[in-house]
Amino acid sequence: MPYVNIRVAGTLTREQKQKIAEEVTDTLERIANKPKSYTTIAFDETPYENWAIAGELLDAS
Repeated sequence: MPYVNIRVAGTLTREQKQKIAEEVTDTLERIANKPKSYTTIAFDETPYENWAIAGELLDAS
């Protein structure tokens, strides 16, 4: 059973999550031959102040 965890800085709309879920599920079905009913996806939305790249918080100006 595929489990996909998608972690993003900031937030996604419900529509964005729906489209991403469809695309990831379709990809696993097409490439890995995993039935759609087996795929589970979790979205983790992290506030920008809790995410840093190259030592800088993403909410820094």
